[in-house]
Amino acid sequence: MRMISLNMPRIKLCQLPTDLEPASNLSEKLENVTIYFKRDDNTGLAMGGNKGRKLEFLLADAIKKEADVIITTGSIQSNHTRMTCAACRKLGLDVILVLKGKKPLSFQGNLLLEKLMNADIRFVDALSYDDIGITVNYIMSELKAEGKKPYFIPVGGSVGLGACGYVDCALELFNQADKQNLRIDYIVNAVGSGGTSAGLEVGVRLAKKNSKIVGISVDAEKTVFKQDISRIAQDCASLLEADLKILPEDITVFDEYIGEDGYGKPSRQGIEAIKLVAETEGIILDPVYSGKAMAGLIDLVKKGFFEKGSNIVFIHTGGTPALFDMLVNN
Repeated sequence: MRMISLNMPRIKLCQLPTDLEPASNLSEKLENVTIYFKRDDNTGLAMGGNKGRKLEFLLADAIKKEADVIITTGSIQSNHTRMTCAACRKLGLDVILVLKGKKPLSFQGNLLLEKLMNADIRFVDALSYDDIGITVNYIMSELKAEGKKPYFIPVGGSVGLGACGYVDCALELFNQADKQNLRIDYIVNAVGSGGTSAGLEVGVRLAKKNSKIVGISVDAEKTVFKQDISRIAQDCASLLEADLKILPEDITVFDEYIGEDGYGKPSRQGIEAIKLVAETEGIILDPVYSGKAMAGLIDLVKKGFFEKGSNIVFIHTGGTPALFDMLVNN
C-alpha cells in the first residue's frame, strides 16, 4: 500500500511502528478464525499503551500554542493520565491531573507511576466528567491569572486531533499487512472514550480497505458510543481535509461485555480472557480495557459473528499497570 502522509503537526513520543504478531496458539484454541495482535501496549511512555499515539498530535498542538502546563482528566486508574504525565516529563512541561474519584488510601498501578513522576494530582469525587469540567475551568482560570499558558486535553485524548493518532495506526497496520500479504477482515478494540475507534474508522477509509472495525465497550451503552465515535471521526476527517461521511449507523459497538460492576471494575469474562491469553501467548492484558475487549472477541467468535476463516487484528491498547491495583485472585 502506498503510504499516506498525515500533514499535521506531530512530535515523536512513541516507539513506532508497533509489531503485528500472529497469535497462533490462541487461534488454535478458538478455531475457525486467525487472531493477530497489534502491540500498542509497547509504544513506550511509562509502560506504554494506545494514548501515546494521540499525544503525539495533541502535545504538538500544545507546544505550537506555547503552552507551559498541561491539564487532563481521567479515572483513578487512567492510562491516559499516566501516559500524558510521562509525555509531559519527556517534553519538560508541567502537568496537572484531575482524577474522577476519591483519593485512595494507597497509590498502586497507574497512580503509583504518576506519583513517581511527581505529577500534581487533584482528586474530585464527582458523578460525571461534566462536574470535573467545572474544576478544570477553575484551575485554568487560576493558571491564566498567574501568567501561565495552560492547555487542556479532554478525557482519553478523544477529540478529532487525538484520533489522528489512530488514523496513523490504521495506515501503519495496513502497510505491515500488505508486506505480509495478509488480508485483514476485522479490527477489534476496546472502546472507553471513542477516539481510538474513530481514528481507525477514518484510517480504514483513507486506506480504501474493507476491514470492519468492531468496538467492545468497557463503559457506556453502544448507542452513546456510536454517536461519540461518529462525531470524533467526522471532526478528525475534517482536520485531515478528507471528504468522508461516517454516520452512527456505520459504527459497530457491542456493550454486553462491560461487566456487572461497570467501568473500571474487573469482570468474570475479562479475567478469564486475561488468563487465556497469558497461558496461550504470554501476552498480558489489563482488567479495565483489553481484558474485556478480548472477552468480547472470544464470545463473538463462539457465537459465529466472524465468518469462518476470518483474519482478526486485536488492538492491544495497553493498561497493564492496572493489574497491580486490581488483583486477580480467581
